[in-house]
Amino acid sequence: MSSLPMQVALMLGETIVKVIPITFALAAVFTVLEHLWACNAGAPWWRKREIVTDICYWFFVPVFARTMRIGLLIVGASLVFNIHDADELIAFYDNGHGPLSLMPLWAQAALFLVLSDFMLYWLHRLFHGGGFWKYHAIHHSSEEISWISAARFHPVNLVLGSIGVDVVLLMAGISPNAMVWLAPFTTFHSAFVHANLNWSFGPFKYLLATPVFHRWHHTSLEEGGDTNFAGTFPVWDVLFGTFRMPEGELPQEYGKDEATMPKEITGQLAYPFRR
Repeated sequence: MSSLPMQVALMLGETIVKVIPITFALAAVFTVLEHLWACNAGAPWWRKREIVTDICYWFFVPVFARTMRIGLLIVGASLVFNIHDADELIAFYDNGHGPLSLMPLWAQAALFLVLSDFMLYWLHRLFHGGGFWKYHAIHHSSEEISWISAARFHPVNLVLGSIGVDVVLLMAGISPNAMVWLAPFTTFHSAFVHANLNWSFGPFKYLLATPVFHRWHHTSLEEGGDTNFAGTFPVWDVLFGTFRMPEGELPQEYGKDEATMPKEITGQLAYPFRR
């Protein structure tokens, strides 16, 4: 019988091993794309002023997210389903549970994608107001947005955002295998919308978030920083009145609302607690 800590350690090791080749693949793809179709002139991504900070986030976030996701699922199983044994816990979550687990895996993946995006749209809006902004401001602090900027998130933002949503949907019964199916798309698309590309998809801009769509979100509040909250489907912004993509214009400046943010990762992680 394998212990739960050993299982966790193995999974975290697997996470690091997977991140390395994915990073090289994305770097190769977006180096070419950003050179050919840049939205904003400037140095290539590897010469960004805060490239070391972004690389640290790029490897820190997947490990932190997987650790917290597992930890919260363990707590949830114990409190809600009264499951305490490690093997029972793994068996319980392995293929989902309840009515949702009976759906075909492709249907679970589609449901997960739509529900998580809808929930994250509202959580994203929440993080733009009140006491939550100080955590989300880290993501908006980069003045040079590129594909590798996608992982710049404070741990509190992650726990109350994407990690929390994942845990809620997995506890509801959706199989973790649905997340495995979606992982290539979500990883690539997250990097894609942060890429320095002038792509807007023309009339299809309402169907899938694009780099131009998301780059408006990274501009100052006056320009569009309080619009375009959807991560994947801009239809949420259309429905709730927060969509912004001015015809014939491209966003130009980013991170101006948080110009005093520390540039290194340790300072950024401490930033919300110093204010």
